[in-house]
Amino acid sequence: MSFDLARKIADAVLYEGYILYPYRASSAKNQFRWQFGVVAPRAWTESAGGDPCEMQTECLIEPEGVPLVDVTVRFLQAQTRKSDGAVPWEEGIERAVELRSLPLDALTRTGLDTPFAMPPLSGIVRISAERMQYFVKLRIRIENLTEFPNASTSDRNTAMRHSLAGVHTLLSVTSGEFVSLTDPPREAVPASAACHNLHTWPVLVGAEGSRDVMLSSPIILPDYPAIAKESQGDFFDGAEIDEILTLRVMTLTDEEKREAEATDDRARAIIERCESIPPEIFERLHGAIRSLTPLAATEAFFNPPEEEPEKASIQIGNRTVSKGERVRIAPTRQADSMDLFLAGRIGKVHSVHHDLDDRVYVAVTVEDDPAAEMYGSHSRYFYFAPDELELLEQKES
Repeated sequence: MSFDLARKIADAVLYEGYILYPYRASSAKNQFRWQFGVVAPRAWTESAGGDPCEMQTECLIEPEGVPLVDVTVRFLQAQTRKSDGAVPWEEGIERAVELRSLPLDALTRTGLDTPFAMPPLSGIVRISAERMQYFVKLRIRIENLTEFPNASTSDRNTAMRHSLAGVHTLLSVTSGEFVSLTDPPREAVPASAACHNLHTWPVLVGAEGSRDVMLSSPIILPDYPAIAKESQGDFFDGAEIDEILTLRVMTLTDEEKREAEATDDRARAIIERCESIPPEIFERLHGAIRSLTPLAATEAFFNPPEEEPEKASIQIGNRTVSKGERVRIAPTRQADSMDLFLAGRIGKVHSVHHDLDDRVYVAVTVEDDPAAEMYGSHSRYFYFAPDELELLEQKES
């Protein structure tokens, strides 16, 4: 039984939302802990009606012989830290409650309660099991028992110092296999429907098809989630887009970088990684094709061999638009919120593209964007339909 393959996914869950771009303690969004998987003191839950004081995982095991189960509950404990001249920061300390080689048969008879104390935090992990025809339902319940007498008059930031954050559970089994609750086999559907999970979602992890390790996550995941192999490290931002976040870090001023580095060791690691990333590694962040379609055929669909995007042109009104044209952006499709910010801005055309349905899109950068040159050098553009652009008289070479 090994959690090695699951730990990278578990670490991503543990630190989801821990510190957000621009990674500075003075940023408003980093002064309010919003992490998933918060298990708060009962007094806070009952007085504020917000974060829950318990988390429960229920999953199915298909026994083969005499199953043994490993259970690891992991979370972050907030700890106030202030460096000289720095803004106070709620640093996260990794904590774990590890229980090894638990006989599944014994859990069906008596269960197991394991208290833990990490002052000022205290809690209990309750493990039990129940036979359900061919399967055994395993239950892991995590309760925060921390004393919090001033809960009714405290704010959430104070409550977070008495809470478990990013809580998740790693499970493994020998002489048995877990059953997918996302896509259970027909014979397991009734038993899986009887599993009651509170504030968490158990999924299979590890090599595709394996069923010996499960991660119960406060974030909904598919079975066998994986970190993209192109990723060079954590950014702690939801739905991480490494290339965009790397570019954003590169636009920080020296003063902003110094503040971020003073905020947290993990923020410092992000700054150092983004500043030292080699060009060939950065190029990998731009995207990857993971389909069976031959690359040559894919390129032919998007751009005919005789018409390169940088040399292509498109007719707008009575003029031909090509690379170097200056245009006024006038979005009409409301594709996303960026349309509101870009409306009326002046852009520069870089290329013309055709998609699989032969629809035309014009790639532009925004003229007064201080990062426009850097975005252009990495082929990061905004894309608009031709009728969303108004031509200006001056064309740049």
